[in-house]
Amino acid sequence: MARVETSSNRPYHLVIFGASGFTGQFVVEEVARTVSEGPRGNLKWAVAGRSKQKLEKVLEQAAGVLDKPELRSEVDIIVADVGEPDSLAAMCKQAVIVLNCVGPYRFYGEPVVKACVENGSHHIDISGEPQFLEGMQLNYSSQAAEKGVYIIGSCGFDSIPADMGVLYTRDQFKGTLTAVESFLTVGSGDDGGCIHDGTWQSAIYGFSDSQKLQSLRRKFNHKPLPAVGSKLKRRGNVFFSNEIQQYTVPFMGSDPSVVKRTQRFVVEEHNAKPVQYGAYAGIGGIGNIAKLMFAGMMFWILVKFNFGRNLLIKHPEFFSFGLFSKAGPTRKQMEASSFQFAFYGEGYTEGQDPCQGKPNGKIRTLVQGPECAYVATPIAMVQAALTILNEPTALPKTGGVYTPGAAFAKTTLTDRLNKHGIQFSVI
Repeated sequence: MARVETSSNRPYHLVIFGASGFTGQFVVEEVARTVSEGPRGNLKWAVAGRSKQKLEKVLEQAAGVLDKPELRSEVDIIVADVGEPDSLAAMCKQAVIVLNCVGPYRFYGEPVVKACVENGSHHIDISGEPQFLEGMQLNYSSQAAEKGVYIIGSCGFDSIPADMGVLYTRDQFKGTLTAVESFLTVGSGDDGGCIHDGTWQSAIYGFSDSQKLQSLRRKFNHKPLPAVGSKLKRRGNVFFSNEIQQYTVPFMGSDPSVVKRTQRFVVEEHNAKPVQYGAYAGIGGIGNIAKLMFAGMMFWILVKFNFGRNLLIKHPEFFSFGLFSKAGPTRKQMEASSFQFAFYGEGYTEGQDPCQGKPNGKIRTLVQGPECAYVATPIAMVQAALTILNEPTALPKTGGVYTPGAAFAKTTLTDRLNKHGIQFSVI
């Protein structure tokens, strides 16, 4: 069972590391909103980062946005730097859970995970970088298990809606669910929307290092997961989806790899049948296909070379047609944005033998919520942390490196998310 009690030596339930970063500032605000949901109605927390002045500014900003002037004086500040292991160790010794908002994680994530494992602090991140996530599983899962530490990755928009959405669909299906396809659509208001370029940088380095990811995966020596029912066929690179009535492409984020890791856990730890998964994202009409093809072609060419990567990093708005920017979205843009995951599942209804014939049952579910990167992500991250604090007996029996689905399958995380605007439903 996870250790979740504070003490004189470990005074904080949560420490937000990277609180002055673009995403971190919104995690600070979300924690401040939810202090009454901590153990016994109280949440002890602090912010951490390299600059005390920037952290003070973030608390000042949150105090104004939330009309909570007490944040200026009641929230402690810890100075810690990824490049200074002693400062990370000191931070982790004070925290029950570190909420790590410092990315790209491939460059800055491992020292924090290492410090958490060595100093007995649980770790939650919002990484969408499969190489980092799977590397941490390979290198730290056994050590984390020995220490009773829970390292849980992808606890933001990547990949709680997808991973928990597949499990929710499985649990709602009356029978044996065998396959699910998800279709993501994102909405914005009249002012449009964009994503901060930190995510863009993670994508650039991820695609340029894709061969290393394949090499990393071979080290696990995994056997192929058993397929139950009809084999889920991969769709084309661009196709018109009747499900969401728009042109669609394969989802390029970490969701497919995270869901697959969860399904492997389900097979190996619970001897259950895995669910096959395909992930897609809507891109709109024909005009957007032309933009995507041009941007994709430029991206694939440039990402292979150092000078090309530098160009992509220097000019995110140009090469992404405004989807990514150095400034990030405004609060007005965020308030008008939303996301929706539509899940289409099939399987064998109760009483049907999954080993005989084709699947005879279908189900459709939705996961929908507010702006994905800076509203839904802080909600998901903070609720994941509160779930650990309030439901330690519902987590896996031993520590380790886990996906959200593996860690939270037996908790009330989806109910918590429903109460905070990320809604799961059956259609």
